Amino acid sequence: MKKKAMRLIHGEEVFGVSVDAQTRCAHWNSPVDVIALRFFCCRRWYPCYQCHLEVADHRAIPVPVALRDEPEAVLCGVCGHKMSVNEYFGCGAQCPTCKAKFNPGCANHYHLYFE
Repeated sequence: MKKKAMRLIHGEEVFGVSVDAQTRCAHWNSPVDVIALRFFCCRRWYPCYQCHLEVADHRAIPVPVALRDEPEAVLCGVCGHKMSVNEYFGCGAQCPTCKAKFNPGCANHYHLYFE
């Protein structure tokens, strides 16, 4: 059974399904699935679009292009570093602070999170 919940990670409330201490969830849980995204529609952190779909009571809205430089759009689940969308796009699938590897396959889903 999947556990829907909120978990406090580096002082941030991360919502989703079976979220672990580094933001992995029931849908994405490999060693490199360690980011959460702040959804523009509700300003809440979720590990993935599927968690948002299952837990939120509304449709997801991607971050507008004009807001890609705003801080705190992506959270590193390993160290808690918060990045803008542009910083995340330019980080080479690695946290600029702790060097944790991120899943490069996430780029296949950017259209779900970012305009």
